[in-house]
Amino acid sequence: MADSILVVVEQREGKLNRVSWETVAAGQAIAVDTGWTLEAAVVGRGVAGFAGEIAAKKASKVYAVESPKLEPYTPEAFSAALKQFIESKQPKLVLMPHTYQVRDFVPKLATAMGRTAISDCIGYKKDGSNLLFTRQMFQGKLTADVSFACDAPWFVTFQNGAFRGDKAEAGASAAPVETVNVNIADGVIRNKPQDVFKEAKQAVDLTQAEIIVSVGRGIKEQKNIELAKQLAEALGGELAASRPICDSGWLPMDRQIGSSGQTVAPKLYLALGISGAIQHIVGMKGARTIIAINKDSEAPIFEIADFAVVGNLFDIVPPLIEEVKKAKAGS
Repeated sequence: MADSILVVVEQREGKLNRVSWETVAAGQAIAVDTGWTLEAAVVGRGVAGFAGEIAAKKASKVYAVESPKLEPYTPEAFSAALKQFIESKQPKLVLMPHTYQVRDFVPKLATAMGRTAISDCIGYKKDGSNLLFTRQMFQGKLTADVSFACDAPWFVTFQNGAFRGDKAEAGASAAPVETVNVNIADGVIRNKPQDVFKEAKQAVDLTQAEIIVSVGRGIKEQKNIELAKQLAEALGGELAASRPICDSGWLPMDRQIGSSGQTVAPKLYLALGISGAIQHIVGMKGARTIIAINKDSEAPIFEIADFAVVGNLFDIVPPLIEEVKKAKAGS
């Protein structure tokens, strides 16, 4: 039987996590480099519709792994279901997005199968017949190429933004979908999930945002954040910040981008008054288009920006807001 790659996509609260498409793109790239077949699976209760969405992408087969005990999510049920499924299919490589949910159950799953997991990877490379997976170390100051010393199946999670979800190729025709019913024994689930925790009503998952306006020290005062908020609202995007802004209490911690905050990969990232420390860069460098506004022409953020605007953000942002509003009104 040919070696295969299994991409486990994530669905939550009635929709596919957009990072799942990035993992599909990663699986497609590795399949091309290795010649292995690519399959996908979605786990839960009543997930055939999600499997149908994934089937539109280039893959040999998609599985809907089903059980009534998979809703609501628990790490015990998910690890038990996937262990049962993976043991029956024997993929060589199992890929998953590095989400809060995945990092919750993957250690349990890998341990139950006597395997290891390489987590939070930003890429991969092929070294002869070996697959190496790249991880960041010391808050992104160094990277390490890591390989598996254990037998397959190998478990890998990819960081948000490591691959572009829009690069996931569509198939010539829809992949076949198979429903696999798994049996989860009574007593496996040992906890009772409560409602998903949010610090406040305005808490946001920035990984799902397509447009982000982010502020740094250059905003100078807390009251000036209103300017960035107006730009975000005009663009239909989300407001975010670098660590110093959140540490000062000017914005809540759930708005922080960087190695100690959220890692994002929006279509558009506007950095206002952000110098570009490595701790911030590692959290947003996967953005498709980066626009940086900073009065310091030597700011490190300009090294990765697609568009660099050297100037005072207080002179640039107000007319930019007006132009965005005019463009929207005209359309």
